[in-house]
Amino acid sequence: MKYLKKLLILGMLLPTFLFASNIQKTTKTFAVKDEEELKMDIYTVDSIFSSTQPCLIFAFGGGFKEGKRDEPAYQPYFDYFTKKGFIVVSIDYRLGMKEQKAPGVFNTKPLENAVSLAVEDLFSATKYLLENVEELNIDKKRIIISGSSAGAITVLQAEYELKNHHSLASGLPDDFSYAGVISFAGGIFSTEGMPTYAVPPAPTLFFHGSADKLVPYKETRFFNKGMFGSKSLTSNFYKKNYPYLFYSMEGLGHEVASFPMKEFLPEIEKFIKIFVFEKKLWMVEVYFTDKQRKSEINIAPSNYYK
Repeated sequence: MKYLKKLLILGMLLPTFLFASNIQKTTKTFAVKDEEELKMDIYTVDSIFSSTQPCLIFAFGGGFKEGKRDEPAYQPYFDYFTKKGFIVVSIDYRLGMKEQKAPGVFNTKPLENAVSLAVEDLFSATKYLLENVEELNIDKKRIIISGSSAGAITVLQAEYELKNHHSLASGLPDDFSYAGVISFAGGIFSTEGMPTYAVPPAPTLFFHGSADKLVPYKETRFFNKGMFGSKSLTSNFYKKNYPYLFYSMEGLGHEVASFPMKEFLPEIEKFIKIFVFEKKLWMVEVYFTDKQRKSEINIAPSNYYK
């Protein structure tokens, strides 16, 4: 009943962000690593906002072996939140799984390296934005990270690394925190069992298909080492009283890494408003079934990495 009550409240609240138009895109180089220029696309609207604006960072998907920051499939997500008054930033990161074999419990090093590279590059992009908040009109206390698939792993892992004061986050200011995290079919790689946090994580929105074979819905582990998916992570969030919203997409596969960015935009906006900006300490789980939608992406890692 507590979930139902909160869901009814969630559905009744209307978005309050301002609507604007005339989207502009600017591309900046935020770092050069391994002789590779890492760029970000910054989406803004004609300046009708007198105060600083929240920032939504996005990391693309592609299994750490492919993908691009300006993939057309992501554009509805960028446009929606840019028009709502966000500075939307889509970033590059190095692809550490290029030409690598499928990761597994006995072959985790390539994946560990790929995740570390991506997280390091996300932190570098964040540092660039923090150093340019005045020019970009960004509210540094309202920076939200989001990602799809490998990008979702990247943002969840980044928050985990930051809250546990790991060395990858050492380039960020000591007092910096992300305001929120949005994961479209992600997880956290851990060598220490179920990921735990020295400092409570930011409010987190999880989308995940219960039949996802590419990024585990629950977990894939060998003793303490493994990938912990949304179902396992939210179970731990619940035990620890960390605020979260979990959309468990029943019977669906890895397509959940993309379609919510078109079909669940108002729900994502409400999460940001209620959990991030209003700081409601809610723990909400939605078990969503669409009888008209069939699982479309059922590929396993052994077939994806060839």
